[in-house]
Amino acid sequence: MMVAIKQATTIQPGGVIQITSDQLPAGVRAEVIILVEETVPVMFPTMRSLIGAARGSFKSTAEIDTFLRAERDAWEN
Repeated sequence: MMVAIKQATTIQPGGVIQITSDQLPAGVRAEVIILVEETVPVMFPTMRSLIGAARGSFKSTAEIDTFLRAERDAWEN
């Protein structure tokens, strides 16, 4: 059985987080989930930065338009 203990803390340099509680018995396994305030910039790629990044993807809307026009022309012939 898991018991939830909620405690706010400040992330220290190097990404170190320290939690101290008398409710935490030594030697017992714990699962930690970290929720960071939205105001902190998270270093994940944005959806916009991923557009055209994958192999076979289009790099611009102009490329997409050109491709679609060629496909439509091929269907009509």
